[in-house]
Amino acid sequence: MDPTQGQTAHQVRLLGRQNHITNTSGLAPGYLQANLLILPSKHAEDFHNLCLRNPVSCPLLGLTQKGNPHIIYPSSCIKDKDFDLRTDCPKYRVYKNGKYLESRTDLVNLWTDDYVGFLIGCSFSFEDALSDAGLKPRHQDTGTIVAMYKTRIPLLASGIFKSGTCIVSMRPYRVEDVERVREITRPFLATHGEPVDWGWDALERLGISDIEKPDFGERQIFEEGEIPVFWVGFCFPFSKSVLLIVC
Repeated sequence: MDPTQGQTAHQVRLLGRQNHITNTSGLAPGYLQANLLILPSKHAEDFHNLCLRNPVSCPLLGLTQKGNPHIIYPSSCIKDKDFDLRTDCPKYRVYKNGKYLESRTDLVNLWTDDYVGFLIGCSFSFEDALSDAGLKPRHQDTGTIVAMYKTRIPLLASGIFKSGTCIVSMRPYRVEDVERVREITRPFLATHGEPVDWGWDALERLGISDIEKPDFGERQIFEEGEIPVFWVGFCFPFSKSVLLIVC
């Protein structure tokens, strides 16, 4: 299947299942996009509460029952009968004891009946609205992955998840466009909403030491007159005792 045909959520999931795409930015316009986090069931309640206590960083869209990779609750999230969270993401990153282990294109051989999956709202959801307004995100033009940075902003703790901090995604925009960017993204409350900060002085406020060295994703190119604009993004709630799978 041609990746440019990924215009519906189901089509994009099929592209992921068939390993035809590496990320979902710019695909399935008009649909909510989500990050996926999978962890052992004994930690599911702590993570669920983390989402409830930090709804901007971790806007929870749905979750699975233990061991069932086919049904998301509430069912309105994904209704397709062939859905399989073990295969339908472009890439899965596995972490253990707080450290990255590997990337996989599917989880068929890794999945166990003890896992619980959580869908967390993703800022890719509002990028088509920005593009429609003539404010296309830079990473879509350059074919890169949006830059993401760890910050000093603490998350409200939950159970074993005690020391997490917010992660922000960054998109360059001209100063005069920031208010329009805020206006467009503000309604997307289920996918992080409007920017949390912007401007070069925001780096110090957020605790970002070097804009050229993102912690996740890829470095973005700034054109003259542009400033960094930051959105609170999906947090990776690393704990030294947890195995996490993130998409």
